[in-house]
Amino acid sequence: MAASASAPPTPSSLKRIVAASLIGTTIEWYDFFLYGSAAALVFNKLFFPGSDPLVGTLLSFLTYAVGFAARPLGALVFGHYGDRIGRKKLLVLSLLLMGGATFAIGLLPTHATIGTAAPVLLTVLRLVQGFALGGEWGGAVLLVSEHGDAERRGFWASWPQTGAPAGQLLATGVLAALTALLSDGQFVSWGWRIPFLLSGVLVIVGLWIRLSVDESPVFKAALAQAARRAAADGGADAETMPLIAVLRHHWRDVLVAMGARMAENISYYVITAFILVYATNSAGLSKQTALNAVLIASAVHFAVIPAWGALSDRIGRRPVYVIGAVGVGAWMFPFFALIDSAGFGNLLLAVTVGLVLHGAMYAPQAAFFSEMFATRMRYSGASIGAQFSSVAAGAPAPLIATALLADYDSSTPIALYVIAAALITVVAIACARETRHRDLTDVEADPAQPGVPAPLQADAGSRTSGA
Repeated sequence: MAASASAPPTPSSLKRIVAASLIGTTIEWYDFFLYGSAAALVFNKLFFPGSDPLVGTLLSFLTYAVGFAARPLGALVFGHYGDRIGRKKLLVLSLLLMGGATFAIGLLPTHATIGTAAPVLLTVLRLVQGFALGGEWGGAVLLVSEHGDAERRGFWASWPQTGAPAGQLLATGVLAALTALLSDGQFVSWGWRIPFLLSGVLVIVGLWIRLSVDESPVFKAALAQAARRAAADGGADAETMPLIAVLRHHWRDVLVAMGARMAENISYYVITAFILVYATNSAGLSKQTALNAVLIASAVHFAVIPAWGALSDRIGRRPVYVIGAVGVGAWMFPFFALIDSAGFGNLLLAVTVGLVLHGAMYAPQAAFFSEMFATRMRYSGASIGAQFSSVAAGAPAPLIATALLADYDSSTPIALYVIAAALITVVAIACARETRHRDLTDVEADPAQPGVPAPLQADAGSRTSGA
């Protein structure tokens, strides 16, 4: 079984697995980002009327942040069952939940129709979106990471990561087309519903592709090994909850992953979501101009992520990640200065450079986090580390940025906010160990120390990060 698990998949099967993860992840991120863009553009008018425009935006972003609050719960539930019964089944469920919630938002009555029930229902559906996305990311990147080989794992595992800019590209592109074709009145009245209803079609396509792939061979080998161990040990080892094992043996890795996510998560939502507020309210640009800039920059972001992933295979996950964190922090003051110039070219340059630097963190993240954890707790560990940090990072980022803008009427506090996040990430990466040569088929729990990756046991007592 171990031998078969370690045999590399054929190029065609690996590409099919990558395509299944990428398309499913793109659809889920499309749904998630669509809400963020709509929160900045129309939800303040439709669900929070009567407020000051900036206050309405704050309330709209608050429901946006609620989706992040549900992501840790999704990480716990999906991680637990993904480590117990497999990655594929949970990925299908996450796609159905996300698509169903997004489609329902497209049918939701507004405040003018049903009053305060409208924002309540909107918040509930946003919670479902967050729950689904909390379970999606870990399964998607693990499915690819566990099928590929160590030499090019960074490259192949970075493709599901391109689902984020692809989803952003798709969501922003649909919104940009609608705002260009419809008047403001038409868009606010009914046009905003179209991209949400489109999600139903996308989910059908995603399910068809995702159901066609096989379960991870690494997971199947680990499951068989656990079954043999359970038969020999009376079932105690097999029944250990993945969450308990992660917190017992991989708590340092979880903290490293959470710290690594701070700059990546905060910078991304400032660059792609908050910019729609800043460019229109402070720089005096139209929402169409801001959407076009994010649209073009997202295409560049999509293209550079695999390149950063390939570079992480050559020089390591940590150096590439640090390049991104330091770069994003250094770019923040030029970023806002370019936007303040109120020219489309400068706006485009600001967003594009920011997303290219963000890609240096995001690309190696999938392989990096996957390589930290043993197979039977990998879904839980990677998901918990990634999603728990989102509550403190991505969830409040647009909200904090908008509040800072309202209080200080300046971009300086916002830039300092992102720089502080970059410093936290640099410290977290400094505490991590390089993982790029890790063979995932060897990262198994030792029978004497369940949950501790076998290759690391020689120095398990002295390592600082557990990575």
